[in-house]
Amino acid sequence: FCQVCSPFIQTARCYARPVRRKRKDIPSHLDDLPPTMLKKDYANVPIINSVDDVVRRLLSLEMASQKEKMKIKTEQLVEKVRRSPNDNGSFEVQVAQLTAKIRTYEEHLQRHPKDKSNRRRMLMDIDRRKKLLAYLRRVRYDTFENTCKQLNIQYTLPPPYSRRVTKRWVVKKAFCLKVFQEARKLKAAERLKQRREWQARARAAKQ
Repeated sequence: FCQVCSPFIQTARCYARPVRRKRKDIPSHLDDLPPTMLKKDYANVPIINSVDDVVRRLLSLEMASQKEKMKIKTEQLVEKVRRSPNDNGSFEVQVAQLTAKIRTYEEHLQRHPKDKSNRRRMLMDIDRRKKLLAYLRRVRYDTFENTCKQLNIQYTLPPPYSRRVTKRWVVKKAFCLKVFQEARKLKAAERLKQRREWQARARAAKQ
């Protein structure tokens, strides 16, 4: 065995594996759900109090999936803004449902920032929620304030409409104005002609 190592072996020995970065613990809006809470389908079953502890753990949120936890969280947000026990489709309820979905998308995108499909869905839900909140703000301002307060939503007013002036836009606007003015002139000539005809008929009727 040769005591002097070849350069290839020395390079291989000095090779270091890349250190994987530890993922930061991202806080979730589902963390406030107690693990002992039962799932939505088994919460109102009367026999649930007499089952074994192992079965109760299987039916609780400790062993529940993300989808089952989302159902309970959405129901909690809906209960805060619901008008009546049978209210399932009002604007406030729709805002609560969209808020739960948006927060789930935000947490997912913090872990997977390159997921463009879910980012697009999140932006679509945000736009839809903005429209619902704008309608509530315009029609029922007290309900709008209560919804934002209960759901912890920070509503910002949309910016005023502004358009970058380009040469093409200026030419198009000038052409549209010219067409509008010519149309007004034609309509004015027709109206003057009709008015003279009506006056002539009125004079003839008087005579």
